[in-house]
Amino acid sequence: MPLERPLINSSVPHSARIWNYWLGGKDCYEIDREVGDQIAGANPAILDIAVAQRAFLVRAVEYLVGEVGIRQFLDVGTGLPTANNTHEVAQRLIPETRIVYVDHDPVVLAHAEALLTSTPEGATDYIDADLSEPTAILEQAAKTLDFTQPVALILLGITAHITDDTVYDIVGRLMDALPSGSYLVLCDDTEVLNPQQMREMIEQWNEASDNPRINRSPEELARFFEGLELLEPGLVSVSRWRPSQSGEQPPTEVDDFGGVARKQ
Repeated sequence: MPLERPLINSSVPHSARIWNYWLGGKDCYEIDREVGDQIAGANPAILDIAVAQRAFLVRAVEYLVGEVGIRQFLDVGTGLPTANNTHEVAQRLIPETRIVYVDHDPVVLAHAEALLTSTPEGATDYIDADLSEPTAILEQAAKTLDFTQPVALILLGITAHITDDTVYDIVGRLMDALPSGSYLVLCDDTEVLNPQQMREMIEQWNEASDNPRINRSPEELARFFEGLELLEPGLVSVSRWRPSQSGEQPPTEVDDFGGVARKQ
């Protein structure tokens, strides 16, 4: 049954559509492109961050499915469908993989049918919920995922939208509901490499968007992984998390740090 499509105001910029634009997607309007260009003009590195974060997702999912044997994913804050979504990467390797997407964005909801395409052997589902509602997320996700078996929780660029310390309790509640052998995949923006540009970007974003953000330091991001076994190479710029390309020169760092950790 198709999901109900909400009304979308194409005259107001929206964070999901701006991010989609930076990734080269087509699901955006002129106002999103204008604001996206303004932000990228002040901080050109945001384009590299968008690409690096998506590549981190692909490498992390490939590792968890191919080497660890994870068969279930809970992807919160999925954003608009683009290339190499979680279910596409996972089910390409193991068709039986099950994925639940979560987002509260009406724009994402309107495009969610694209996220519900699944192999016959596996399953995908979409939950209209906010990260600040962990109980609702877990209750609805349990319809598709088996919480007696390991699950990978994916939080890419989403924790910054909860701008106070309650975010640590929220992520903790989600991880507490997952069994031993589950994983946390998390990253978000920092101010390590270009602090002034990253701060200005946040200011512009918050002026233009209806979904405010903050940047966190690597030390603040490390708190999300407390009590978990952080895999090598630890909490690093996402471009340097197990890069796939070979060569003597390491990949260029971006102001988005993340990691992958196992629940023991």
